[in-house]
Amino acid sequence: MPMKDVALGRDVRIFHPDLVNLYGCSIGDETKVGTFVEIQKGVSVGARCKISSHSFLCEGVTIEDEVFVGHGVMFINDIEPRATAADGGLQTEADWTVVPTRVCRGASLGSGVVVMGGVTIGERALVGAGAVVTKDVAPGETVAGVPARLLRGEG
Repeated sequence: MPMKDVALGRDVRIFHPDLVNLYGCSIGDETKVGTFVEIQKGVSVGARCKISSHSFLCEGVTIEDEVFVGHGVMFINDIEPRATAADGGLQTEADWTVVPTRVCRGASLGSGVVVMGGVTIGERALVGAGAVVTKDVAPGETVAGVPARLLRGEG
């Protein structure tokens, strides 16, 4: 497990640390990180979160306190991804812009959720398993489906 420039809070639990990839991120107190998770540079994970196995938190993602991230959740930070630049050479960081995403306090993301860049998932919102979140989710809302649609309002 690379631990370059990683700030870990008190009592963080990383299951199978040799099978987790963390770099340039911060993880808050009492958070649990499952096996086969990658958390990239600039990501902030709050306190008392659960990041389940096989999840990918890319640069630009902010996870506030007490958030549940189910198994295999994927975040996207590039709205128009390309392998090469206009000149045909491989893209570098200079060729695209990170699109930030925020998951607010107490929200829950079910297994297999995909979160597009630029989205905010509100406080205590619930995203059903397998949903593709393409727009903001208001606090307390429950959404599901592809694309994610409102199932019920603030609960």
